[in-house]
Amino acid sequence: MAGEQILVVEDNEKNMKLFRDVLRATGYRTLEATTGERALTLACDHRPALVLMDIQLPDMDGLATLGRLRMDGRTAAIPVLAVTALAMRGDRERFVAAGFDGYLSKPVDLDELLEIVRRFCDGADA
Repeated sequence: MAGEQILVVEDNEKNMKLFRDVLRATGYRTLEATTGERALTLACDHRPALVLMDIQLPDMDGLATLGRLRMDGRTAAIPVLAVTALAMRGDRERFVAAGFDGYLSKPVDLDELLEIVRRFCDGADA
């Protein structure tokens, strides 16, 4: 873990607090964005080890934000996980096909979240 920095992109205050509390309690540092634009700025400025990206954001959705992260050489290689309430059949495949490195459905299973975060932050394939 070694204090890896994770960017959490989430516009729901309760979800943001949950992610922040769980990640910090397990030794990670967090950056927080409630919009896609803010996420882009923080990702470029801080180059986090991982991004947890809500899909439904107020300014641009997570898919558009991911597209802009992938087009920027400074952020293109940062792993990004889709974290969304969109959990219909085929959604996981759709988000991975769009370029996300993984997918978590809401409500998030905290053990699953930490397992995936550890795999990405420890450098192993998730």
